[in-house]
Amino acid sequence: MNSPDADIPAIDESVAAWHAYEMRTGRRFAFGRNWARFIEGLGDDQIARAREALARSLQVDPAAVQPLAGRSFLDIGCGSGLTSLAARQLGAEVVSIDFDPEAVGCAQELRRRYRAADLAEGGGWRITQGSALDEDHLTALGHFDIVCSWGVLHHTGAMWEAIDLSAKRVAPGGLFFIAIYNDQGLVSRAWRRIKRMYNGWPVLRLPLMLAFAPYYVGLRWLVQQVRGRRERRGMSLWTDLRDWLGGWPFEVARPAEIEAFLTARGFTLLATVTVGRRQGCNEFLLRRDTPTAGG
Repeated sequence: MNSPDADIPAIDESVAAWHAYEMRTGRRFAFGRNWARFIEGLGDDQIARAREALARSLQVDPAAVQPLAGRSFLDIGCGSGLTSLAARQLGAEVVSIDFDPEAVGCAQELRRRYRAADLAEGGGWRITQGSALDEDHLTALGHFDIVCSWGVLHHTGAMWEAIDLSAKRVAPGGLFFIAIYNDQGLVSRAWRRIKRMYNGWPVLRLPLMLAFAPYYVGLRWLVQQVRGRRERRGMSLWTDLRDWLGGWPFEVARPAEIEAFLTARGFTLLATVTVGRRQGCNEFLLRRDTPTAGG
């Protein structure tokens, strides 16, 4: 198949080369546009599920009245803004940051709908555009009691650097809550090729969506019905499918690699939720037990 551009990287080219190409040509997957579709139909039930999931992940009582009151919360790669909204409803003072201007717009829309009082100067939910790789921008935000980045840092093109910079924003004694794609070995490498095709050849997007919908949407929906359990973070299966196929850059890690990387930087692992050998994100909750270095 001929590529649409003479300078498009080869399928097996590095993540960094593909990321540079997408930034140069404007072909980067529109994460924010995908989230804009999602929030059009966002309802109270989804928000409640997201709020409960976040509370449990942070090991606070979801039934308590504002269990995060008095704590600062940084949401790196805020996407739809749903996690930021959940944190704000749990009582945290929230700062949301995303590289994608449309994702920033999604967070602003949720703030307008559900936290209008925060629009005033000094409100408890601030939203800014910036990159997880922009150290100066992140440093200017300060340190936080909780830093959250769910399913984001593996899309930056420099995952380990992004994890390192994000970890530096955690105050001593604070929590770092991240989710990173699971390393499935050969399966992950196959997905890399599929994602590159999805992003490099727009003509393939609909066929790929149709090819994977029976599994990604149909089968997962059926399993949820049988188990009587819905998506616990309040997300949509169709949104997740577009996000999964289009989500590039795409890097992965084994749980032991994440733990080793962050314990070497003064963190203690408190909890993990792993997907075993399956596709998906492994979750990590860690506490910073040593003073922050610099910044």
